[in-house]
Amino acid sequence: MTVARVENLRVEIGGRAVVDGVSLTAWPGRCTALVGPSGSGKSTTGLALLGEYPAGARVSGTVTVTGRAGYVPQQPAAALNPARRAGALLADIARQAGGTRAERAERTRAALLAAQLPEPERVLRRYPHQLSGGQQQRAGLAQALLSGAPVVVADEPTTGQDALTRQRVVAELRAVLARGVAVVLLSHDLDVVRELADELVVLDGGRVVESGPADRVFAAPRHPWTAKMLAAGAPRPAPERAVRPPGDEPGGAGLRAVGLTAWHGARRGGSTVLRDVSLTLGAGECRAVVGRSGSGKTTLARCLAGLHRRWSGRLELDGVALPRSVRERRREQVAAVQYVFQDARASFDEFRPVAAQIARTAVRLRGATEEAARAEAVETLAAVGVGAGTADRPPGGLSGGELQRAALARALLARPRVLLCDEITSGLDPVTQQGVRTLLAGLKERTSLVLITHDLAVAASLADRIAVLDEGRVVEQGPAAELLAAPAHPFTRRLLAASSH
Repeated sequence: MTVARVENLRVEIGGRAVVDGVSLTAWPGRCTALVGPSGSGKSTTGLALLGEYPAGARVSGTVTVTGRAGYVPQQPAAALNPARRAGALLADIARQAGGTRAERAERTRAALLAAQLPEPERVLRRYPHQLSGGQQQRAGLAQALLSGAPVVVADEPTTGQDALTRQRVVAELRAVLARGVAVVLLSHDLDVVRELADELVVLDGGRVVESGPADRVFAAPRHPWTAKMLAAGAPRPAPERAVRPPGDEPGGAGLRAVGLTAWHGARRGGSTVLRDVSLTLGAGECRAVVGRSGSGKTTLARCLAGLHRRWSGRLELDGVALPRSVRERRREQVAAVQYVFQDARASFDEFRPVAAQIARTAVRLRGATEEAARAEAVETLAAVGVGAGTADRPPGGLSGGELQRAALARALLARPRVLLCDEITSGLDPVTQQGVRTLLAGLKERTSLVLITHDLAVAASLADRIAVLDEGRVVEQGPAAELLAAPAHPFTRRLLAASSH
């Protein structure tokens, strides 16, 4: 007996079919995975199971769901109200199932633990901006589990997750399947798809180009796009790099943080998320910062960018102190240190065309003319694989992966000296991710990079040096090749072991 079925679904927006003739079936206790490039229609198809469609869409075909579907969104902040603590929405969901206050609280706590959030009381007290992207993602999973839905649509549930957390999320989704709940998995993470999927549906351009048992599709793909995607996602050996002596820092002027301690809350005694972090980023260097979700990686990047004001220590660019807040930095200082957000959708004005917002960066920070800025925006967007026609839409008309690349283009228009990239490859399909890696590698000739990532393969392919964070502290750092080949700290060894599975 099926719990959800999509038959010949077509979703048309402005005369263009974003989903065209898609069919799939979800069975109790089985995982149906949808894979394909950004903009291929995965999220639109998944949202159809919830009865949700883009504004103004023309829809045909049939969608049948037994009961209601739970949903774990690709952009986890979309499921959380920024003005309410994380526990408030969970309490609302628990209330729908009835029971005493104590029973509801226990169900909420159990859902958070099941979603791999080990300190539920702390999470419940925090606002969404005080949670890492990975913690927001797991809070979204807890909402779906708490709803008791017979089918859960998981849209990139492991995006932005470290290897250890990814293992736990996969284990929890397996447990969900074992309870007889159907899972419709929308994912670019082929390793996770291999582990979970019973059926595989491959989308390209809104159409199903291949489908069938997952084992068969992985072993013998029949469509050229499927073969290309699997080849791009295959493991690659880390490139050989010159190994510096331990402790040797890169030379040349650059960005330097000394004794950086950061906290949430109005007072210094609030929740501390970074503890005495120091790092130096040389000119033309790529420094990867890795660690589990909630370890302080994003807070570190936000401090460097002037987006998180509650920190102590010293931050310098070329030996000159940088003010804590971006509002206090001069225009050239803002342009010099640019940040590419993990949650790209939340970083755009939802009502204005994306291309116009990108062009505005060159006007505002470099004094470019409107005409020159527009031409440069189109050229840069093309370099990251986003066409001008696509970028002329508001953010709602772009997929998560397209917006991620557009956010990178926006930062590049500032012509930064330092580019802070927060999980910018995590929401991309393997083919597009490969292209962004190539682009970032080319940028190193003129731009220093800080790469916040959970993906050790990405760190291995781009970083000169790696810093490992755990519970707000740098537990190990050094040349990338040396650290990956012979990690000294137990946590680094655990992280590497988990990523190799």
